[in-house]
Amino acid sequence: MPDESKSPLAGATASLLVLAMGLGWGFNWIAARVILEWLPPWTMRALGIGLGALTIFVAAYIRRTALDIPRPQRLHIVVSAVFNVLILNVCSAYSQIFGTTSRAIVIVYSMPIWSALLARIFLKERLGKLTLLALGLCAAGLAVLIWPVARVGIPFGVLFAFGGAWSWAVGTVYLKWADIRADSLAITAWQLLLGFLTLAFGMFWCEGTPHAVSLPTNVILWILYNGTLGLGLAYFLWFLVIESLPAVTASLGTLLVPVIGVIGSALVIGERPGPDEIFGFALILAAAGSVLFQHDKKSADAVPPE
Repeated sequence: MPDESKSPLAGATASLLVLAMGLGWGFNWIAARVILEWLPPWTMRALGIGLGALTIFVAAYIRRTALDIPRPQRLHIVVSAVFNVLILNVCSAYSQIFGTTSRAIVIVYSMPIWSALLARIFLKERLGKLTLLALGLCAAGLAVLIWPVARVGIPFGVLFAFGGAWSWAVGTVYLKWADIRADSLAITAWQLLLGFLTLAFGMFWCEGTPHAVSLPTNVILWILYNGTLGLGLAYFLWFLVIESLPAVTASLGTLLVPVIGVIGSALVIGERPGPDEIFGFALILAAAGSVLFQHDKKSADAVPPE
């Protein structure tokens, strides 16, 4: 637990930043949905991650953060970028194309449960009572969300969201195992840069050479928000927060993201979750909250979706 007297931010200020971070990431899902109406998924992700990487590198320069990664550990950055940036962001984009934003965001944010399960298998971390409770709650919540859409066909949106959650979990556990000896901001900056390069390659491979399109002003503003504020600045705030608050308190801020995303999708996009969906959302959020009470600060190096 950090010493409040030595924290770079006062407790009240840090708590406000938790709220700002949750708002930034939550509305980024709305931004992605709006942008996807105009741009294909690989292009949208390459633009957002590219702007986010630029923002993080600028923040690192302003803070005079050392960006060096020990040579033996550079391969770990590449592997983590594949899971935490490339696969995660592609899956989350397609989950919104094939399904609702509210369902996608809640399923993706079931990640803490899968991360705890993978940590038990590969890192031999003990599963506490809260984690076991979380697994049960999450399974029930997923059943509630998946059953109605599975009855009418293959739920591609759910499958992509689930793939995003597992990719994020794998990347998180891999970073814990790798234990990279570098500043967390530097780790994130390189993950985003490598993620941008792979997404840009995928954009050319899957969608061809980008061509100029006439975008409405509001879409351009959402693109700028997506990369600079919703991703770059929000993640920078995350590092300020974890320097000033206990890891559990800071991590609970991530639970604001699906809540804000669901509310935002109703207000901005017009999605109206039914009672069964709201019940499923509540079960999964309760599960994620249970796991985050046993949060490990190493998870801070894993780039969150959006």
